Amino acid sequence: MEGMPQWVRGRTSRQAHVGLPDGTVEEEHGRAGFYGPASHLYRLHPPTGWVAVEGPAKHRAYDTADVGGVDDLHPTVLLANHEVALGVHRLARGREEFLRDADGDQLCFVHRGDGVLRTEYGPLAYRAGDYLVVPRGTTYRFEPASDTSLYVIASFDGAFSLPERGLLGRHALFDPAVIEVPEPEAIDEAGTFTVVVTRGGVDTCVTYPFHPCDVVGWKGDVAPMRLSVEDIRPVVSPRYHLPPSAHTTFVAPGFVVCTFAPRPMETDPEALRLPFFHRNVDYDEVIFYHRGEFMSRSGIGEGMLTFHPTGLHHGPQPGARARDAATRGEPRMADEVAVMVDTRHALHPTPAAAGAEIDGYVDSWRDR
Repeated sequence: MEGMPQWVRGRTSRQAHVGLPDGTVEEEHGRAGFYGPASHLYRLHPPTGWVAVEGPAKHRAYDTADVGGVDDLHPTVLLANHEVALGVHRLARGREEFLRDADGDQLCFVHRGDGVLRTEYGPLAYRAGDYLVVPRGTTYRFEPASDTSLYVIASFDGAFSLPERGLLGRHALFDPAVIEVPEPEAIDEAGTFTVVVTRGGVDTCVTYPFHPCDVVGWKGDVAPMRLSVEDIRPVVSPRYHLPPSAHTTFVAPGFVVCTFAPRPMETDPEALRLPFFHRNVDYDEVIFYHRGEFMSRSGIGEGMLTFHPTGLHHGPQPGARARDAATRGEPRMADEVAVMVDTRHALHPTPAAAGAEIDGYVDSWRDR
């Protein structure tokens, strides 16, 4: 609890995540994600060394490659609660209709493809590795130049914003100046144009005799935005393994979005290089894997989605621990790009998720 003293009992390390007692693994039992009170338990066995797990809190993984149709009007939702929905959207030619979501703000991560996000504010060119923020109520459509796959995060209770950087300063992780907003590109074109307005999960079609992107200028602090993962400069420590919260990219009511970008791993021989074991207590955790060799997992491919509900332990899988042990003392990069969403309230898989689930994922922590 807040304000409680720090107790030390038994064999422990002096510094969390560094110099573990021989023959032990470290587990963090923390609150409020990684921001609140925490204790570290030094165990004789990995807490993920279960024989079996049955029930709705077990870890799950999904292969999103073929989820939903191509050029569907809306993304296919896989996991959701009353504050956030997570889904995928695959586009080839795109849609003629424009969209206007009155239910939530959209954060689209481009997993594959390139093209233009056409908005009433103006166009934003996109390519793989881009985040695209579409504020609630914006009129837009995707115009793909190549087959496009999007990981879509919808916020229902408020807008996406940037996290507090604290002691690091406002230019840490990425300078806000690298965020792009559109230049107006008014299209004065006669014809029939449809805007699909989504409200309460139901669509209303509005037909105009002119192009809806006819804006000649705009000013203010609401606009579509683009951020490339290549512009993210992760905070790292050679002597201490930083928690996932150090990689927070966006925040929204009820959840946070973190980006794991390529970065050097710890070089201190006593410091943990892999994520420490922990149990989610206050947040469900979902990770979308974009590209690279994922340091805490083996057997996970690009385009997969993992779901770790509250209550059950997780941490590096045996294959990742073996790989790390084999390179101990050698310089090593975490060559990965992944998007993590931590939600304050429980997420619920949809029927579409059930059809994409990878069998036996929860057993991948077992030593074989």
